[in-house]
Amino acid sequence: MKGHKLFWVGMMFITIWTNSLIGTTDIKNWLIENTLTILALLFLIINYKKHRFSNSSYFLICVFLCLHVYGSKYTYADNTFGYWLQDVFDTSRNQYDRLVHFSFGFLLYYPLREFYLNWLKFPNRIATIIPISTIFSLSAFYEILEWLVADVFFVEEGVSYLGTQGDVWDAQKDMAMAFLGVVIAYGIYYRCVLSKQPKSNI
Repeated sequence: MKGHKLFWVGMMFITIWTNSLIGTTDIKNWLIENTLTILALLFLIINYKKHRFSNSSYFLICVFLCLHVYGSKYTYADNTFGYWLQDVFDTSRNQYDRLVHFSFGFLLYYPLREFYLNWLKFPNRIATIIPISTIFSLSAFYEILEWLVADVFFVEEGVSYLGTQGDVWDAQKDMAMAFLGVVIAYGIYYRCVLSKQPKSNI
């Protein structure tokens, strides 16, 4: 990826990330939410010289991280954009967490495909399919991690961090949204790219 393009993608993220910290309504929740953000950034930075994603993948990763850190600004349950979605679609809850879980699957399908294909050298067919199971597995792992953080390590911040809004099936619905997102992303990729390739290359 050309340096100047990566620079502007990075600046976009840093601006939104900084804004989320300056304007946060719950600093403890912000710190908890952004632990995984920091780990993701370290992973990308450490591997940058040896393994690089395409322009498209870096942009998709950036968009997802921006959505996540914006959610940490107000907490997911009290996110202002989520309230706007709630009014527009006339729903009973703030839908921002559902949007981010959907985006987790939808936006990270293509970067994961590149990871398996170019970094781990998986065959094209496997690299195209395995991101679906990866997203579903990571989504389930994240829900388990949420439970541990909220019920074991940071009990006082548990309600804010979980953002279940009284829904006993919140974890299952979040996983379903991530799965829906990655399946749609796969469908789009298949329709736009794979369907136009010779079957021997798929």
